[in-house]
Amino acid sequence: MTDIEWQDAVGQAELVARGAATPLELVDAAIARVEARNPALNAVIRDRFDAARREAVEPLPDGPFRGVPIVFKDLGCEVAGEPLHEGMQYLKDADYRPTRTDVLAQRFLDAGFICIGRTNTPELGLVPTTEPHAYGATHNPWRTGYTSGGSSGGSAAAVASGMVAVGHANDGGGSIRIPASCCGLVGLKPSRGRVPISGDMNEVSNFLIAEGVVTRSVRDTAALLDVLSAPDHGAPTQPAPPRRPYRDEVGRSPGALRIGMLTHDPTDAANANAECGAAVEHTARVLETLGHHVESSFPAEWSQPDATRRFSAVWAADCAYVLDDWAEKVGRPITNADVEPLTWALGRMGRRVTGPEFIATVADALTGSARAAAWWRNPHDADTREPDSVGFDLLLTPTLGEPPVVHGTFASTPERPLAGFARSGTFVPFTTQSNVSGQPAISLPMHWTPEGLPVGIQLVAAFGREDLLIQVAAQLEAAAPWADRKPPVHA
Repeated sequence: MTDIEWQDAVGQAELVARGAATPLELVDAAIARVEARNPALNAVIRDRFDAARREAVEPLPDGPFRGVPIVFKDLGCEVAGEPLHEGMQYLKDADYRPTRTDVLAQRFLDAGFICIGRTNTPELGLVPTTEPHAYGATHNPWRTGYTSGGSSGGSAAAVASGMVAVGHANDGGGSIRIPASCCGLVGLKPSRGRVPISGDMNEVSNFLIAEGVVTRSVRDTAALLDVLSAPDHGAPTQPAPPRRPYRDEVGRSPGALRIGMLTHDPTDAANANAECGAAVEHTARVLETLGHHVESSFPAEWSQPDATRRFSAVWAADCAYVLDDWAEKVGRPITNADVEPLTWALGRMGRRVTGPEFIATVADALTGSARAAAWWRNPHDADTREPDSVGFDLLLTPTLGEPPVVHGTFASTPERPLAGFARSGTFVPFTTQSNVSGQPAISLPMHWTPEGLPVGIQLVAAFGREDLLIQVAAQLEAAAPWADRKPPVHA
């Protein structure tokens, strides 16, 4: 099965549909790749090889991805009776297992996917790297010893190294886009409410978190969004339904767009990294050859340092809630000995946020997001694109403030528990804004450093305009293809 090793998920599904491969053959080949490559990467932390092989020979749902192997991130995407640890030694020791399969996991399974294992994640997904005490660090396939990003770093390393074509991921501050940038992948964060959130995540989590995948191709990203984005009638936020299947947006012309460009940390809190700026400038030139107009501009609200404070307050309060929630589910209080220093410190910080302060913080964030959203062209007027109309169609930025960094960069100690969280601010100055606003954003692998490390660019669209992101991403993929690039850890 070596000829299908780098086939994307759509291609693998087509092989099964026409009888050129069986689900068991695809699963066996993926398992062999995990066994060969995972020891160097530590991406898959728990396998379910025997179960996957059984499922591959049983009747599978007749979905669009029947028989295609996938990995699930070990945070959310709950499957009844199967372990879920969210990077926590506390849950690992408790052998925690959900009692039901959540709506997100069910949508993957109904599409015909076969999960072959769970992937590594930082404790509770709190930092932009994947180095939990409970399971150890996940290495970047492009250079071991460097971060694969977080919090979906295990899934990204598995996909980038060719173990599987697609991995489940979620994003509360950049956790789909960060590892996509670090590992040279496509990572789309959908609009708030487009895809139902996993498990028992609360509405504070829903305010920031979006569910999705990391892939190697734009058509996989589009086709997976079709699978995952069916309306969830219980969701509090419901974006307008797409005009057509997202997969049909691949190859569809977006027309000539007006695109703003940002190459530096908008708050000027850190110096711009030259490679990240170069990635944006290269992409801008490609976009212009495609007929788009690119100019330096970005929402003024992004330059407000209070935006970071607002995000941190909500993040900390949610951490406090999640710790209490897990203690109730497991039936044992969580102490500082049960979690990493950062987790405990964030939880304590969250408990100091009063109710009125929290409401004021969220209200402030929503007001700021509404002002920033005015920078984008009104989605209802987007198809007219009059030359003198107000607003931009897309914002182009680096995905990250730096290329992938060495392991330990975001480490926290009992003496300095918030050090890693503070350090992450210079690494992720471009991603949290769209979590607060709920807008869709995508990271694309458009640049590599001279040392061979991938550097992603980010495109941000108006709320509900994933279709526009997919159209432009497909244009960039065709104009500057990345599929032939393979990381050192893959053979």
